[in-house]
Amino acid sequence: MNSKSAFLFTFMLLILLTCSCSTISTPEASFAKHQEKLKIVVVTGGHDFEHEPFFEMFDSFDNIKYVEAEQKDDSEIFEDIAGSDYDVIVLYNMTQKISPKRQANFIKLLNRGVGLVGVHHSIANFQDWPEYRNIIGAKYYLKVTTENGVTYPRGQYKHDVDINVHIKDPEHPVTHGLSDFSINDETYTKYTFDKGSRVLLTTDHPMSNKELCWVRNYANARVCFIQLGHGPRAYANPNYRRLVRQAIIFCAGEN
Repeated sequence: MNSKSAFLFTFMLLILLTCSCSTISTPEASFAKHQEKLKIVVVTGGHDFEHEPFFEMFDSFDNIKYVEAEQKDDSEIFEDIAGSDYDVIVLYNMTQKISPKRQANFIKLLNRGVGLVGVHHSIANFQDWPEYRNIIGAKYYLKVTTENGVTYPRGQYKHDVDINVHIKDPEHPVTHGLSDFSINDETYTKYTFDKGSRVLLTTDHPMSNKELCWVRNYANARVCFIQLGHGPRAYANPNYRRLVRQAIIFCAGEN
């Protein structure tokens, strides 16, 4: 091999190595290794929402297969988990009753490493089950409540608000590729936010808590909570869609 050929060979090898490294560093590259579609269950019930545009968002997600579990008797999805093979549970419900058996089964799934993505009004689930707050790292109280000697105010909300969203942690897989954006959505304020979570999104809107999205670990599970997600204009927002999809991928342990 002459000197010119050797130079060209070395140059092409460096290009290939550079491209390979840049691909491996992205969340999508890790997800591409998954040979089968991720299996997720989307839990609904206890709160009205516009069904078709919400699930159109999930239809747009590549390599993710979902089923809806509409709760007609509150938390019956956790009654029997023997055959559960879901990679991620997505909570979009606002149900309240969850028996001790179902509480234990929920935690068993998290101990198995099943991921959890909580969305919007699911922050107000299971008001009488204190451990749920520890799982998701926050709680929206539906009424003034005293717990362990501390009195918490009733949460507040406002519909159809333009919210400026700041990417606090752009290096995290959930926020990869996102820049600050605006979204028409519903604000929540006066909910508790517990320490121990890694905050990914924030806002300075006066009708909203500062923290909009965070990740934490519970047992062997990755947990992500996204406060945003009220209606069709939010579901259709491309930044929101990317956020939800990447949260699912992350909580499945794919990156």
